Amino acid sequence: MAKKGIMVSYGMGKFIAEFLTGAFGSIVFMFYETEVGLSGAYAALATIIYSVWNAVNDPIIGYITNKGAPFSKRLGRRFPWIILGLVLSSIAFILIFSVPTSWDAKSKPLPVFFWMVLTICLYDGLYSLWEVNYQSIYPDKFRGQKERTTTAAVGTGIGVLGIASGFIIPPLFFSYGDRASYLACALVIALISGLATLLVSFGVFESKEMINRFALQQQSEQAPPFFSQMRKALKSRNLLAFVLLLFFYQSGCMLMTASINYVVKYVLAAKSSQATPIFAGMLGGTLISILLWTRVAKKLKNNQRMLILCSFVLAFFALPLSFLGSATSYMVAMGLWGLGFGGFWTFMSPAMADVIDSLVVEQKRRDDGVVLGIRAFFMRFSYASQAIVFFAVHELTGFDPIAISDQAIWGIRLHMGVIPALFFLAGGVLFMRMNRLGPVQVEENRLLLSQLDI
Repeated sequence: MAKKGIMVSYGMGKFIAEFLTGAFGSIVFMFYETEVGLSGAYAALATIIYSVWNAVNDPIIGYITNKGAPFSKRLGRRFPWIILGLVLSSIAFILIFSVPTSWDAKSKPLPVFFWMVLTICLYDGLYSLWEVNYQSIYPDKFRGQKERTTTAAVGTGIGVLGIASGFIIPPLFFSYGDRASYLACALVIALISGLATLLVSFGVFESKEMINRFALQQQSEQAPPFFSQMRKALKSRNLLAFVLLLFFYQSGCMLMTASINYVVKYVLAAKSSQATPIFAGMLGGTLISILLWTRVAKKLKNNQRMLILCSFVLAFFALPLSFLGSATSYMVAMGLWGLGFGGFWTFMSPAMADVIDSLVVEQKRRDDGVVLGIRAFFMRFSYASQAIVFFAVHELTGFDPIAISDQAIWGIRLHMGVIPALFFLAGGVLFMRMNRLGPVQVEENRLLLSQLDI
């Protein structure tokens, strides 16, 4: 079993992923729509293009990096890509908020639109470079049920701190109406990400056994063509059920997190710093839930069933968020919602590892990169669903960042609570009907993997 220090170090990758994702999701769309002045239609189109780019780059990056990396005989096939991607994606994050102030997004929107498209796509490509490889290490490095559950629990706790930091820290460094403050905020975010990269390096370093297994796989056979691997992976009912669940889950989360600053600014009519205690409420509920869910996981040993339960918990506690009227009520409600969020996080990585194990047993080779690329595509395509919902709701309710109406405020309330709840509910129901992976098959796959030594 891996040492706790390695698990903690590996969990720092969860911190970085959620820190950057939280910061990106909570402020980028709002920055361009309300601070730069780009119309909601252009901001939504840029986000949709970015999501389509995800559809291309995540699986391809997974396929290419699956073949190896510079110095792979000494450092492994994943480690170099993880470190390189982490450093470059932190730098690219700054560029998103560096749009020239001389450009007028209202009279000449195209330069600002293209800047948004190019910078967020560059950032995403570099983010995918490290994140796909980071996720691919998990099922190979941590192989036992207890080891995976413990690592996931540790990673969940650290990852939740990343989520909270991604939401809590940015409002402390930017102010509504002060465009330059967002760039200063981006510099702080990049610095934190860079420091965390040093801490994650120990947990993602590949052992000699992992490097040797990859070398033997390279010697024994040629990797199948990219589209062949894609077709084989997507034929798996369990994988398709899992990634669809992740899409609905991530879409709901993106809608909520991107809505909070709108709620603070327009519904509560408060300063940006008021978002901090609301996110802190979510953090408290999530951290409390981790201990509970970890104990339940060790007794039930059914990751798939627990994901279904947590999806319904998320939907139940998201619904009231459309009808609250004070910062305190939002803080309490987000704490309750965090109970389901912590549970989903606790079971997400072990459930994904179970799916990958079933594919490895079936295909007799470990091509995690392509599978994780597919997973990343479905999760990251949630940015498009968030942008489409925001655009549709804002158009229907006549949202104007300068002169907000009661109708527009109700639109914000809807994409804060009711609409995310529908996403969570749909994901849970779909997964419940499609998934066929259970505890018996999971255990059989582990025994076969130990015999195959893949």
